[in-house]
Amino acid sequence: MTSKKEVRILLVGDPGVGKTSLILTLVSEEFPDEVPAKAEEITIPADVTPERVPTHIVDYSSQEQDEDVLQEELSKSNVVCIIYSVDDDDSIERITSYWLPYIRNHLGEDHKTPVILVGNKCDLMDFSTEEVMRPIMNDFAEVETCVECSAKTLKNISEMFYYAQKAVLHPTAAVYNSEEKELTLQCKKALTRIFKICDLDNDSILNDDEVNLFQLKCFHAPLHAQSLEDVKAIVKRNISDGVVNNGLSLKGFLFLHTLFIQRGRHETTWTVLRAFGYDDNLQLTKEYLSPKIHVGLGCTTELSFQSLQFLKILFQKYDEDNDGHLSPPELQNLFSTCPMMPWGPDVNNTVCTNHNGWISLHGYLAQWELTTLLDVPRTIEYLAYLGYRYLNDSQLSAVTVTRDKKIDLEKKQTSRNVFRCHVLGAKGVGKTSLLQGHLNRNLRYVATLNKEHLSSFTINTVQVYGQEKYLLLHEVDVAVSDMLNPTEMNCDVACLVYDVTNPRTFEFCARMYMKHFLDSRIPTLVVACKTEHPAIRQDYIMTPAQFCNKYKLPPPQSFTCIDKVNKEVYIKLATMAAYPHVREIISRDERLYLKIGLVTAVLAGLGFLVYRMNRSSS
Repeated sequence: MTSKKEVRILLVGDPGVGKTSLILTLVSEEFPDEVPAKAEEITIPADVTPERVPTHIVDYSSQEQDEDVLQEELSKSNVVCIIYSVDDDDSIERITSYWLPYIRNHLGEDHKTPVILVGNKCDLMDFSTEEVMRPIMNDFAEVETCVECSAKTLKNISEMFYYAQKAVLHPTAAVYNSEEKELTLQCKKALTRIFKICDLDNDSILNDDEVNLFQLKCFHAPLHAQSLEDVKAIVKRNISDGVVNNGLSLKGFLFLHTLFIQRGRHETTWTVLRAFGYDDNLQLTKEYLSPKIHVGLGCTTELSFQSLQFLKILFQKYDEDNDGHLSPPELQNLFSTCPMMPWGPDVNNTVCTNHNGWISLHGYLAQWELTTLLDVPRTIEYLAYLGYRYLNDSQLSAVTVTRDKKIDLEKKQTSRNVFRCHVLGAKGVGKTSLLQGHLNRNLRYVATLNKEHLSSFTINTVQVYGQEKYLLLHEVDVAVSDMLNPTEMNCDVACLVYDVTNPRTFEFCARMYMKHFLDSRIPTLVVACKTEHPAIRQDYIMTPAQFCNKYKLPPPQSFTCIDKVNKEVYIKLATMAAYPHVREIISRDERLYLKIGLVTAVLAGLGFLVYRMNRSSS
């Protein structure tokens, strides 16, 4: 895999050094009897190049073309070959006195276009000029390598163009510091991330099984047992702690890649880097991080079974003490392959944690469901950082796009597992307590919370007729005008909250319902908070019960969390979200919930019987 779609090679050099002869010899595989002043641009098809990339070879002739053409070609080229004649000292001296400074002057001092030094006519000399070229390569970082060839005897002709191709497709500068003779910091960082992803048991060692999986994923071929032992032996000889407990350590892994590059096998390291989504600048590509996903109007996004399994495995990998919770260092370690932590401190008040505020597996999966529902591109991006594609396909397999809610209403059933509830109410009515109660936290716990880290979201699972569903509560901060924007209206169920001890709070609920939910298809539940206290008559033309009866809403639901949390409210909200088509009947016969549950159970039983019959018949 390469990020380049084609390679453009430009040949420059003094007149008479053999630029044109080299091109013609490559094409015809024989030395030309007559050599024109300039060869026409040729294109080598992808299927005949080692890297399967179309390659354009461009000749420059100072006799036929002016300097403007040269500058234009320099700007378009991916690699420049400076041709010199091994038997001509002037052409060698001109490499540093003219050509390399000229290229820098036009492309910039820190340009990234690789340069290959090509000594032609080596058939005329008994010794090599490589020793002369070494200081030049040290002084000019852009010079990738030097190769000697002969157009007349066809020596190293194809190799010369292969090196040029290689310099573009597997650039040295990004991965290796020639002066320091070690990997660049950016390359070390990328390879360290790859090592952590491949270290499936999180023991800081790649055992034989992990190495073989890595080999299969990157090179599509297994590593033979003897080859693996040979690799480990090389590492042991060169670096003391490169092999630990018969497994490859991070130091050993980095050493191997240093060795590959020093031996001219850049393509090995680049194959690994590109398998994990890196481009030529060692940045993860947009295509790797953010494959396009289409989410139609009225559709929602949830985690697929595949991604839930991946995330569970990831949790277990980093839960080092196996206590079912991620401590802050464990959570930091889990996200160490990401550019930053995706969750802020408010996550502890968004999902279930233990008494230390450490996220449980249940809370961890709930947070991922929240992210997937509200910001699916973020889920897709972070799954790429975490290595989802190493064990699975594209991140698109991690997301289930549900069908349009309108179809659910028409069919009177839904397969969705995550529902969104918007909580609205006047200030101080108990919305925070309602949200935190969803995480099984009582009023005494809520009183201890750091207000700066409070979240306007909480998410937890709720049992709806034997099926586990996620219910996301979102406290909507209503503007002074009482107007809700389309996003604030985009929910599966609305919860209007009032305080039974404050006579002026139900009026807000009634006003919001009449303005926004009366004519919508959004099921609405009125919740009476602080019912541990005696109720005071509300300053409204109707009592809350009369209002709900008039508009065919369920009766006001009592909520208190002073000691034990009243969970019935969450079950009711989740049920209304899952069965929105029965909203007008609920107020007349709440036993309908029981009927729905029985029907659901019967349908599930029938499905099981059909499955068993099909199994037995097959």
